[in-house]
Amino acid sequence: MTPPGEEAGAITQLLSAGAELFQADSPIDQLNIHLVGFHPMKEDPYHQMDVHHFCHQVNEDFAQCALWDGDTAQSNLNGIEYIISERLFEGLPEQEKQYWHPHNFEILSGQLVAPGLPPAADLALMRGKMNSYGKTWHTWLTGGGTRPGDGLPLGEARLAWSFNAAGELEPALLEARERMLDIDTQQRRVERSELVELAHPQRGVDALAQFFPDRHKPEGVVDDGEATPIEMDPQEQP
Repeated sequence: MTPPGEEAGAITQLLSAGAELFQADSPIDQLNIHLVGFHPMKEDPYHQMDVHHFCHQVNEDFAQCALWDGDTAQSNLNGIEYIISERLFEGLPEQEKQYWHPHNFEILSGQLVAPGLPPAADLALMRGKMNSYGKTWHTWLTGGGTRPGDGLPLGEARLAWSFNAAGELEPALLEARERMLDIDTQQRRVERSELVELAHPQRGVDALAQFFPDRHKPEGVVDDGEATPIEMDPQEQP
């Protein structure tokens, strides 16, 4: 998707070159982790797209990402995502938790990838994201997925969600991503199988279940509403 507008003139190009030379751009320099995944819109989950995340891991519990519809100089900035650990998520107010999607299925299924990383580094990165949550707003629907895009950022920002079961993601999107990045998703799934034992039940796993009646959740992907409550000894109960 190319937004409308006249080609940058000589003065604009000169100003851009000067800014690059003389102005600090350290916040952008920090976006050094490249992840590629898929997002459905929470209120319209048949609207799906592949998304390039360029992220900065601020600390062990918090990362922030700029979202793009590609990884070339012509790509469009189309959203933001914040990623928090399970610990920070559990401390959120209940009303706030509805905006945060779980990540375990994305990781265990191989849908979330870090292009170019060797297998050991990929596994370490994904291990660190197990049980985490993301809050994602798409500010521009630029296309490249199951719906045509808008020429400009229009309307309100849309809350995106995660896929949490087989049978939710449009197969053509995954096939296109595999061809584009030369990635074998099944192989990624096998390489990450040892991470299943780290998976905890997560809030929001079944948020889109009504839209995908034939979905199938693999081992390790459990909605926290399905988790078996811990039996307490009567003497230990408050």
